[in-house]
Amino acid sequence: MGTEQSRTNSWYIDLEGRTAAHNYHPLPVVVEHAEGVHVTDVEGRVFLDALAGYSALNFGHRHPALVAAAHAQLDKVTLTSRAFHTDQLGPFCRDLAELVGKDMILPMNTGAEAVETAIKMVRKWGYTVKGVAPGKARIVVMDDNFHGRTTTIVSFSNDPVAHDDYGPYTPGFDRVPFGDLDALREVLTDDHVAVLLEPIQGESGVGIPPDGYLAGVRALCTERNVLMVADEIQSGLGRTGTTLACHYEGVEADVYTLGKALGGGIVPVSAVAADHNVMGVFTPGSHGSTFGGNPLAAAVGHAVVKLLQTGEFQDRAKQLGERLRDRLEALVGHGVVAVRVRGLWAGIDIDPSLMTGREACAGLAERGVLAKDTHGSTIRLAPPLVITEEEIDFLVDQLTDVLSSDRG
Repeated sequence: MGTEQSRTNSWYIDLEGRTAAHNYHPLPVVVEHAEGVHVTDVEGRVFLDALAGYSALNFGHRHPALVAAAHAQLDKVTLTSRAFHTDQLGPFCRDLAELVGKDMILPMNTGAEAVETAIKMVRKWGYTVKGVAPGKARIVVMDDNFHGRTTTIVSFSNDPVAHDDYGPYTPGFDRVPFGDLDALREVLTDDHVAVLLEPIQGESGVGIPPDGYLAGVRALCTERNVLMVADEIQSGLGRTGTTLACHYEGVEADVYTLGKALGGGIVPVSAVAADHNVMGVFTPGSHGSTFGGNPLAAAVGHAVVKLLQTGEFQDRAKQLGERLRDRLEALVGHGVVAVRVRGLWAGIDIDPSLMTGREACAGLAERGVLAKDTHGSTIRLAPPLVITEEEIDFLVDQLTDVLSSDRG
C-alpha cells in the first residue's frame, strides 16, 4: 500500500469504491483540508468550493466563530439526551425563533428528519385543531420536489431515481405543478392540512417560482385553513440574500424546516419552527430524538444564528449574487441555454448538444472549481457566502473556459 504520504487520489478512490456503498458518484477529488471557500486534495491541489455542501457550508469551511463554539462545547458536554435540560438549548431556540419570526423551535438532526417532523406535526394539527376525520389528512406537495430520502418523503417524489423500487409508498399526498396557483386551488379540499413546498427548488436545478407565487400560496392557505410549510433547508439562512427565501416576497409561512447551514458544516443540525398554536400539538413523548437538540449541536447552531443576526451574510449574498447573475447571464447563447439566480445560488442549463452537466463539472474540477450537476445538463452553484468578487470572477471565468474549450 505504501506510506500515508505516498497515497494519491487514486488510492483513496479505489479504497472507497471497494468498501463504501455506491449511492453517490463523486468527482475524482479526495479532499484532505478545507478553509473558507477553498479545499485541498491529498495531492496538494487547491479548489474553489462552489457547492458548499449543498448550502451546508454557507459560512465557508471551518469558520472561526463556529469552530470556536464547537471546541468550547467539546470541553464541557456533548450529549445528555432531552431527558435533562442543558444550558445550550434554551438560548439557541430563543434566538433562532426570533431570527425566523416564530414562537417555538423543535430541534432535530438532519433535513429529512425536520421534514418528517413537520409532516407529523401538521397531520396532528389537522386532527386535533382543524377537525379532519381520523386517517383522512392530506398534504399538497409540488412536482420536482426534493425534501429528503426517507420512505415517506420519496413516496411523493416524481424523480424516478429517488422514488422507484422503494414501495409500498406512504399515502396522503397530492402533487401539483410548482408555480401553478390554479392547480393548487383546484386540488385543495377540507381534508387538506398543509401545503409543503420549497420556496426555491434546489435539487431540480434552482427552480425559482413566478413572481407572486409564494404570496398566492400564502393567501390560499389562509383562505382554506391550511398550513403553509416552507422547506428552507437549502434556501434558508442567508443563501438567497434574505434570512429565508420566503422573505424575498415578504411571505411568512406557518412552518419552516431548517437544516444544512444551521450546523455550520460541523455537526448535523436541523429544526422545525412554528408558533404555539401549531407546535403545541406535540406533548411529552409524542415526538423525540436522542441527538436532537444536543448541547454540541445547540452551541454550534447558536453560533450560526449569531452570525446571521448581524445581517452581514444576507447582504453579501444579495450584493455578490448580483455580480454572479450578471456574469452568468452573459453566457446565455454561448454554451448556456438559461440561468436562474437568487442570491448566491444559481442553476445553469448547459446546451445539451455541447456537454452534460457531469462533463461540465469535470471540466471545472480540472480548472480548480468544484460544482455539482443535476438532471442531465444542469449544474448548480452555491458558493460559501464568504466568497469575494474576485473569486466569483474566477469561478465564472473557468466555466466560460470549459464551454469555450468544447466549442473550439
